[in-house]
Amino acid sequence: MAEKIFDESKFNGQIAVILGSGLGKITSTIKDSISIQYISIPHYPQTTVEGHPGELVLGTLHDIDILIAKGRFHYYEGYSFEEITIPIQLFSRLGIKYLIITNSAGSMNLKHPPGNFMIADSHMDCTFRRDSIDPEIRSHSMFHDPTLIQFAKSSAKKLEQEINTGTYCWTLGPCYETPAEIENMRDLGGDAVGMSTVPEIVTAAKLGIKTLTLSCLTNYAAGIARSPLSHQEVVTNARKFDKNFSDLIIEIIKKIDQEI
Repeated sequence: MAEKIFDESKFNGQIAVILGSGLGKITSTIKDSISIQYISIPHYPQTTVEGHPGELVLGTLHDIDILIAKGRFHYYEGYSFEEITIPIQLFSRLGIKYLIITNSAGSMNLKHPPGNFMIADSHMDCTFRRDSIDPEIRSHSMFHDPTLIQFAKSSAKKLEQEINTGTYCWTLGPCYETPAEIENMRDLGGDAVGMSTVPEIVTAAKLGIKTLTLSCLTNYAAGIARSPLSHQEVVTNARKFDKNFSDLIIEIIKKIDQEI
C-alpha cells in the first residue's frame, strides 16, 4: 500500500489529517494535489457511509506537504478493529509523525452547543465490546498530545473561534444512542459522542504518532436534542460549519510545521 502512494505522489511529508462525516472543505485549498481513490489501493478497506468519499489527497498547503484522508471506516460497517486502523498503519509507513483526527460528533454538554468545536483531551471506549464494565476516561499524553492541544487552542483564539476541551466517547453504531445511554455517558464524564476516532487514537499512540483530535459538534445528542437524530442532519450541519473548521485545521498545521 505504501509503495503505491510513494510511486504516485513521491510524498515526503510528516502531517496527516483524517476528515469526519461531511468535512472536506480543506482539500480545496491543497495545491498540486493528487487524489488516490481507496478502491485503487491494494487490500485497502472501502467506505460505505455518506459523507465519506473514500480518497487520499496529497499535496501542499502553505508549502507544507500534507496527506488528507477523505473518509474513514467504522466498526458497524463490518470491519474489525485492525481493519479500521489500516490507514493509521499506512500513515506510519509513509513517515507521518503528526496526525489530526477529526469527526462530526453529538454534544452531550449544554456548554458545548452545535456549531462549536471541541478538542478531545481524553476519550472513553463506550462500545462494551469485551465486557459490561463502565469505561474509564483515558487522558494520557500518548493519546492526546499536550503541545498539539495548545496549538489548537491558540489557533482558535487567533481566529476568534469558540472552542472547548472535553471527553470524546466512542459507541458502536450505526443506531444513535438512546437518551438513557447518553445520560450514562454524561455521568461518566463524557462531553461528545460519535461512532469512530478512538481506534485511530489508540493505534496512532502505539505507533508513536503525535495526535490531536478535533470534534465538529453538529447536533445535541439524544435526550438533549428536541428532534429525532439522523445522519443526514449530521452531514448537512458538518458542511455548514466546515469552512470555519477547515480554517482552524490549516492554522494548526502551520503551527505544527514550525515545530518540525
